[in-house]
Amino acid sequence: MERVETPDGIGLAVREGGEGTPVVLLHGFPDSSQVWRHQIPALVEGGFRVIAPDLRGLGESDQPQEVESYRMTTIAKDVAAILDHFGIERAHVVGHDFGANLAWVVAGLHPERVDRLVVMSVGHPNTQRHRTVEQREKGWYMLWFQFEGLAEEVVPRDDWRLLREWTRGNGDVDRYIADLSRPGAMRAGLNWYRANVPPQRELGEPREFPAIAAPTLGLWSTGDDYLLEEPVERSGEHVTGGWRYERVEDASHWLQLDRADRVNELLLDFLR
Repeated sequence: MERVETPDGIGLAVREGGEGTPVVLLHGFPDSSQVWRHQIPALVEGGFRVIAPDLRGLGESDQPQEVESYRMTTIAKDVAAILDHFGIERAHVVGHDFGANLAWVVAGLHPERVDRLVVMSVGHPNTQRHRTVEQREKGWYMLWFQFEGLAEEVVPRDDWRLLREWTRGNGDVDRYIADLSRPGAMRAGLNWYRANVPPQRELGEPREFPAIAAPTLGLWSTGDDYLLEEPVERSGEHVTGGWRYERVEDASHWLQLDRADRVNELLLDFLR
């Protein structure tokens, strides 16, 4: 792991390896770059240079405790700083969960840095402006995570019962518990939600997000317990550079773990 410093002085742990066209892999909550462990070797073997950071507040990266440190526009600058650190002008960008939100923002606000874009589980920001009741029900935890102090205390109770039930045994539950048990880690991780999906945003008029000029691949898994298919499938309406959508069957929200071979096949085909 290499250390990269962001413009505001946050230290990020970054995995880097391989040669060829660069690909940046952006994880979500409560993951780290470890969630890409099946994709990194496949991409390296496929002739790509892979850059997989632990995003701020998660994994082995620094954990600022202020909510404002986790605004998506700020973290998008982290991605640009990582590219600058490795001397990369443009790269393919792949994101999952909150990392997919971040990938959309990087491609929309820093289009000169993105060649091709892959977004997993999350639709273009414009598809999320008017959430349905079904999506609100699936995303109940986003509201729960807003309760500062209370969420930090309740989530670990009873041997992390709430987290275990929330993940439904999917993903890397033991790794999440080990990571979030560290001092300050739980607050840092939950601040992603507090900074980017506060309830107060419901009072404002939804803002139009730019269309994406990069060729884009959207992936959604049929066993996703948190996010609906429709926003991902409809994201092509907000992509001008070419759109492709693929549904991954028989996979939970963590499709890159459950269906690694299929995800790797799709990534290699699209990024080549």
